[in-house]
Amino acid sequence: MRDAPPLAPGIHLVHKPLGETSFSSVRAAMAELEAARPGKRVPVCHGGTLDPFAEGLLLLLVGQATRLMDLLHAVPKHYVAQVIWGTETDTGDLLGRVVHAGDPSALTPGALEAALAGFRGWQDQVPPATSAKKLGGEPAYRKAHRGEEVVLPPSRVYLHEARWRSHELPRSSQLELVCRGGFYVRSLARELGRILGCGAHLARLHRTAIGPWEDPGPGRRMGLHGRQVLPWSALRELSDAEVGELRRERPIALGRLLPPDWRLPPGFPDPEAPVRGFHLGRLVALLREQEGAFRMQMELRGGL
Repeated sequence: MRDAPPLAPGIHLVHKPLGETSFSSVRAAMAELEAARPGKRVPVCHGGTLDPFAEGLLLLLVGQATRLMDLLHAVPKHYVAQVIWGTETDTGDLLGRVVHAGDPSALTPGALEAALAGFRGWQDQVPPATSAKKLGGEPAYRKAHRGEEVVLPPSRVYLHEARWRSHELPRSSQLELVCRGGFYVRSLARELGRILGCGAHLARLHRTAIGPWEDPGPGRRMGLHGRQVLPWSALRELSDAEVGELRRERPIALGRLLPPDWRLPPGFPDPEAPVRGFHLGRLVALLREQEGAFRMQMELRGGL
């Protein structure tokens, strides 16, 4: 991999290519770590699945950073998608079986804009049957691939922005959107096709950014450490004594807070992120205010 820093504990930005699974990137990282330090097991996970037919930014979390996974879903995710009109598939993408075909010849840019407008903001969305959502403790896609009936309950999701970039009607349109984690672009295409009466599915999906982090491009990797980690959270510098108090499960004074290093887009829902606690330039703790003081929510041993 070109321009690849060592896989030290932290968040790493990688490009997931078409055709590969997100977990294949995790396996490659685990193999690289094992080769660098044989016999030493370092935890690795990804920060949000990309389907095999999709490409773009994937977050690899290494070491203590794996514990930050749940904090990454509430920040903006940017996508560019190609929507194919005229057929709905059971998976919502080009790899699925056609379950409905319609006539898209009457589609107009105005009709597409009107249909899209109703999906902005908070809504209940039914995930695709071939999603990674758990059903009975097992990912739904495994049940679907075995031929089992999959009925997923709707999830509350948020679409911040969406606009049509271009049209090649009646065949296809290109869509750009910003959403919160948990939003399924495949489900959006499916619902647009149903509203318009012609059916629709995704042919391409590119995740271009998550929060302030952009897709590094094929073959490249970028490591994030220190203040680059969770930059939408406020920051509190910690002294030696305060780190000791927090480790003993004792509160510390609120003290002086520094603002986030990156601001969310105006109007985007507050992720209610914890405060980052820094000691000697490293992120060592996540803090929560309680009764006028800070307490340790999570310790990051060794720091990031």
